[in-house]
Amino acid sequence: MAKPDWDREGRDWPNRAASRFVLAGGLRWHVQVMGQGPVMLLLHGAGAATHSWRDLAPRLARDFTVVAPDLPGHGFTQTPNAAGLSLNGMARGVTSLLKALDLRPQLAVGHSAGAAIALRLRLDGADLEGGVVSLNGALQPFPGAAGHVFPVLARLLFLNPLAIQMFAWRAASPGAVARLMESTGSRIDANGLDQYRRLLSTTGHLDGALGMMAHWDLLPLQADLARLRGPLTLVAAQNDLAVPPRVAEEAKALVPHAELIAIPDLGHLAHEEAPERFADLIRTVAKAG
Repeated sequence: MAKPDWDREGRDWPNRAASRFVLAGGLRWHVQVMGQGPVMLLLHGAGAATHSWRDLAPRLARDFTVVAPDLPGHGFTQTPNAAGLSLNGMARGVTSLLKALDLRPQLAVGHSAGAAIALRLRLDGADLEGGVVSLNGALQPFPGAAGHVFPVLARLLFLNPLAIQMFAWRAASPGAVARLMESTGSRIDANGLDQYRRLLSTTGHLDGALGMMAHWDLLPLQADLARLRGPLTLVAAQNDLAVPPRVAEEAKALVPHAELIAIPDLGHLAHEEAPERFADLIRTVAKAG
């Protein structure tokens, strides 16, 4: 599968000047590092890449050293084997990257599946000194039969190169990505839509995203949440059509000391819709921690 090309799909990548390529854990990573101050780790969700932080990261970089990688198999980061696409595998990969960069985050901010990785890092005692902010965190398997069907479907697609090529071809058509983003309850700007279109029309990125979904298992994380120590802020956008707000509410029940913040008027990609608001929110959480 062809990965996105840095000189083509990445030709005007958001915050490109902050990008570097790093070898860690047997993978070639694309990671962006910007700003000065306490280290903050940003982990995007499934199917996204560092462009998800395009407007939020520079705002946070006024007060923090921001570290934002493309997760394994996503964007411009190399795709690992199947084990490396699992939740534990991705957490190990991020740990290797942080060691290679010689950086110890004092706060991890994860969006959707990225929140699950941040929590896995914290629970496993990785070099994560502070708390976790979960932005519409995907912290539960899909409910009911969907929890069994979706991973199987992702696995079948992951093993079928023709299906991935057809999906990439469809994603390149006008309006397809806009409709996909709107199905999450969010409306994002034209620049963001174009970055998603570039990625989702590239078979190598799709292969990595589907591989992640096919090998994702959140049940052990659910079982471990009750022993979480350290600050946890659960941010739940009330218009999120991808990860319903009840997921954050149920995580709060498992981690009583967690703070739950409801955002009334945004969807799953809330941090892309209102980056200034989320920069202020994250600064407030960092100061409180």
